[in-house]
Amino acid sequence: MPDANSLYGPLDPAPDAGWEAAPPRMGFFTDTSVCIGCKACEVACKEWNGVPDSGFDLLGMSYDNTGALTANSWRHVAFIEQPRPAGHRTPPFAGDPTGPAAGSPASAAVGAGTATDTGTNPGLPPGRPESAARMSTGPEFLGMPGAQPPGRGAGAESRSDFRWLMMSDVCKHCTHAACLDVCPTGSLFRTEFGTVVVQEDICNGCGYCISACPYGVIDQRKDDGRAWKCTLCYDRLGAGMTPACAQACPTESIQYGPLDELRDRAAQRVATLHERGVPEARLYGHDPTDGVGGDGAFFLLLDEPEVYGLPPDPVVTTRDLPQMWKRAGLAALAMAAATVAAFVGGSS
Repeated sequence: MPDANSLYGPLDPAPDAGWEAAPPRMGFFTDTSVCIGCKACEVACKEWNGVPDSGFDLLGMSYDNTGALTANSWRHVAFIEQPRPAGHRTPPFAGDPTGPAAGSPASAAVGAGTATDTGTNPGLPPGRPESAARMSTGPEFLGMPGAQPPGRGAGAESRSDFRWLMMSDVCKHCTHAACLDVCPTGSLFRTEFGTVVVQEDICNGCGYCISACPYGVIDQRKDDGRAWKCTLCYDRLGAGMTPACAQACPTESIQYGPLDELRDRAAQRVATLHERGVPEARLYGHDPTDGVGGDGAFFLLLDEPEVYGLPPDPVVTTRDLPQMWKRAGLAALAMAAATVAAFVGGSS
């Protein structure tokens, strides 16, 4: 199956959308190996964006009370309980200098000079937030995912026959975004940061974007029928601030910054985990040659994508539109020519 780039060509989303002198493309790297399932990202997203309450009807499925990305859950923290793989080792966490952000600036300072957003300490180098210093020296995390189930203290009896996988899911802000292709009102647009945003005051609730999304991210609100999803806090980005979810994440599982830098950092993190005996660590959505041209929000996973509810080989659902329009045009020309020929033949 041809990938999106072979059909559309390589794409730098913001300049392609008409933005002149666009800043570097910004995005998320979510390292699930350090997610502790605290749901701070969910809460911060709701508070900043005014997203309605959800998740109060417990699903009876682990600690996953929101269940999926919806119009009222723009961040969804999944809890997955599974048997521990044979020979599995817990990824490095607290006190490990090769941990997730060792030697690298915190995501809040990476993207847009947001040190004032995270708080600074006069004793730290300029532009380096306190969180970055804590991470580089080895944080004392609240928990160690994969070692204990949530809510079980360090002194309680532990189990070794299963592990928890936790992941904060979000809109992928695709390079080739099918939702943009099908929106009839222009409600969806590409920002100067390369992200995809829905303008709720223009959305007419047609629902085309919902069926077009290969990840099933976009959803309609029952009370008004309009489409809603993560905006990557577009209003905060424009003000030089970090998205609310990344700002609130206590372990920097959610990292924000220029996409190219995040990809490099993610590759180094995977290599580190492989060296430390976690061969199942892999990246998802980072490849610019995949079926959607790469994602603006990508992930480090500890199992197959399907385990996390992600499609293994996502493809932009509008990939055949260029050929379809071409064939439709040729068919229309052929019909017009046949009509003219029939008219001329009949008149003679």
